[in-house]
Amino acid sequence: MSSTPRPPRPASPPRRAARELRRAFGTRRHRLREPLARPLDRSRSRARAAAALAFLLALAVSVGGALLAHRATLRAAAADRARLEPVEATVLATERPTATPGARWSGDSQERITVRAARTAPDGQPHTGTVEVRRTVVAGSAVTLWVDRGGTPHHTPPSAVGLAAEAVCFGLAGFAALGAGVGGALALRLRILDRRADRAWTRSWARHEPLWSGRTASSPGGPPDD
Repeated sequence: MSSTPRPPRPASPPRRAARELRRAFGTRRHRLREPLARPLDRSRSRARAAAALAFLLALAVSVGGALLAHRATLRAAAADRARLEPVEATVLATERPTATPGARWSGDSQERITVRAARTAPDGQPHTGTVEVRRTVVAGSAVTLWVDRGGTPHHTPPSAVGLAAEAVCFGLAGFAALGAGVGGALALRLRILDRRADRAWTRSWARHEPLWSGRTASSPGGPPDD
């Protein structure tokens, strides 16, 4: 009973990574285990190892930058909440809707309208003026505004969840930009090595092909005599 030989299973990712590292930075004893590995192959392994290290550094920089930015925005939001106070305002009249930059992508509910609202400042003084609220607000409804001690309305301080989401997006954007740069540099380096390998193969073919093919200097198509 004959059995068909099974093709060898590919090496696992850790083994492939270890082989790339040995090929890139291994000693002479490790290089002797791969007699067919050319200097260009070792250059490719070094390029991939450097790219992997650069990706790790990019990840560390992106995470560190996101954490620093998150800490700074948390302090700014805490400062805003310390100097601002929420007050209830009554909508008196509405005006024409004004589309915000994010309304096109987040839906009509994110459009803002300018309304006249009456409110009482933290110092007890009544105020009447225009503020921007969601378009779903109608005359006579109550809205919450964040005002300073003088009664001037300000933007609502961001929540902790919103700040965390913003930090995550900042970190992902930074890692994508850095990773694209690293990937482009790796692709360029490998392309240069491929071109170098093609030139070396062409020179080797021109040198050895007449020998193993049996062509001589005097045969048709053979290299000219010196």
